Amino acid sequence: MRLSIVSPVYRAENTLEELVFRIKKAVPASELEIILVDDGSPDNSWVKIEELAATHPEIKGIKLSRNFGQHYAITAGLDASLGEWVVVMDCDLQDQPEEIPSFLDKALEGYDVVLGKRKNRRDGFLKRLSSKLFYRTLAWLTGSHQDERIANFGIYHRNVINEIIRMRESIRYFPTMVKWVGFRQTSMEVVHAKREEGTSNYSFSKLFNLALDIMLAYSDKPIRLTVKLGFGIAFSGFLFALFTFFKYLNGEIIVAGYASLIISIWVLTGFILITLGMVGLYVGKTFEGVKNRPVYIIEKQTRTK
Repeated sequence: MRLSIVSPVYRAENTLEELVFRIKKAVPASELEIILVDDGSPDNSWVKIEELAATHPEIKGIKLSRNFGQHYAITAGLDASLGEWVVVMDCDLQDQPEEIPSFLDKALEGYDVVLGKRKNRRDGFLKRLSSKLFYRTLAWLTGSHQDERIANFGIYHRNVINEIIRMRESIRYFPTMVKWVGFRQTSMEVVHAKREEGTSNYSFSKLFNLALDIMLAYSDKPIRLTVKLGFGIAFSGFLFALFTFFKYLNGEIIVAGYASLIISIWVLTGFILITLGMVGLYVGKTFEGVKNRPVYIIEKQTRTK
């Protein structure tokens, strides 16, 4: 049985050595590969990966040509993985390697996916708040249940990974892709460790943009809501027109109201602009997709076994 560990790397030069040490301590080295994907990190993460790969034959290093984003780096790692089972985890040691044997034991009970459900998250208040808002918004927009305690950390059977690899759309979000492909899935509680150093690279603006991308890629709910709102405004306008007509027949209207005219113009113009903007976003993402550009670009790799 071969096990692949995939970890996207960004600003992690000081944690990589401990990460590798703890993975090898938790998992027998035979039939193990550790895939570290440098996602255009501005520090010396790639230099550290090369140093570790030179002394640990289990390590496969991949350096992307620029910062593509966490989920694109995960895709690069999945494409390079060979294991029957694949573990995806962050490199900051908040996902603890010591949980991997428990994941595998749970998976061997008959599951294709075992997701880590973080208990007592060790992030700051603002990080936890923004994460909760992100997942609740995502759940509402996509019409699916989203648990903010579950992220990328988990173990996945090769059948699941192969199907995810086949999905080459330009907008990528690993947890949603896992949920979409199906198979037999479960979750288990894991201890969430405190970040060893630095802060999360996901700011509120990045989370907002990520949620927007996911919404455009996996949901047509905004368009449906826009259509419903349009019908609502049209129906309200029809009622207002009837009301105005009856007032005119009763002689209650002598001079047309300036205020109502201006309000109607501004409200309807704003609605039209919102609609055009929403449609434009979908068209723009479709345009990005039909370009058929590569999901990521590899600049260099370490030697492989």
